[in-house]
Amino acid sequence: MFCLFPINVLAYSNEVYLGGQTIGIDIKTPGVMVVGFYKVNGKYPKTSLVEGDLITKVKDTPINTISDLTSAIENNIENGEVELTYIHNNTEKNTTLKLTLDNNLYKTGLYIKDSLVGIGTLTFIDPEDDTYGSLGHEIIEEHSSKIVEVREGSIFENSIVGIETSTDGSPGSKSAKFNYQKIYGDISKNTKYGLYGTYEDTYDKTSLISIAQPSEVKLGKAEIYTVLNGEKVESFAINITKINENSDIKNLTFEITDKNLINKTGGIVQGMSGSPIVQNGKLIGAVTHVITDNVTSGYGIFITTMLEESDK
Repeated sequence: MFCLFPINVLAYSNEVYLGGQTIGIDIKTPGVMVVGFYKVNGKYPKTSLVEGDLITKVKDTPINTISDLTSAIENNIENGEVELTYIHNNTEKNTTLKLTLDNNLYKTGLYIKDSLVGIGTLTFIDPEDDTYGSLGHEIIEEHSSKIVEVREGSIFENSIVGIETSTDGSPGSKSAKFNYQKIYGDISKNTKYGLYGTYEDTYDKTSLISIAQPSEVKLGKAEIYTVLNGEKVESFAINITKINENSDIKNLTFEITDKNLINKTGGIVQGMSGSPIVQNGKLIGAVTHVITDNVTSGYGIFITTMLEESDK
């Protein structure tokens, strides 16, 4: 006779490759996203569509790109109208869009996009299955404030060529030169805990760092790893001032103490999201947000939360 006792098994590795590299991000949406409206002949379109909706079909024709939409509309106009299928708040709906004839061209009155390109920071790569995590928060479409859904996408090489410095009330940003030809990996999901996928390029699997559980994180000194120039990852000193295990993503509050970083950036800048946070030789989390009215301070997410999300 024997008894089985529960054993806590980590689904993710207890050692990962430390990131800090700036990555280019290219996301293709599952459908065409409505991001705004414009007037045709002095009037906005009368439609049930709102910003953030994803148009997925014109009549029975599937839509993934702007060119798909344009072609399908041209082939399916009936009495100046087209039938559309779209996704609103995760629910599929149908509508009829009345087009406006302007200079012998039918116009929709819709501003749309089918992709999003930006930059962020790689946080980790799990050597067990080559999955990666980055950003530590979701990517939002700026016009609609909706989370960007992923049909497919990639992360790729880029090089930092400049910094627009942060000032209180006005966060700055990194400027990058993109190299679309050097693909690092794919993108499988965009969630409130970050951007995830499979890392397909080579990296040093012998150069790993241990993961810290939330209970190991302490107030006090730590470092963040990020790129300020070119592709060189550097470490900068911070001070963790608050730990919150009850928050989803704002688990750590920190202040930058590294004068070199403050002199170069003014504080946290856009593009630093995902920068790894290390304390006592262990990876504890990632930078997620700047505190806007005090740009030398920011928030971070526990690394265990990102690893759990990566493993789902």
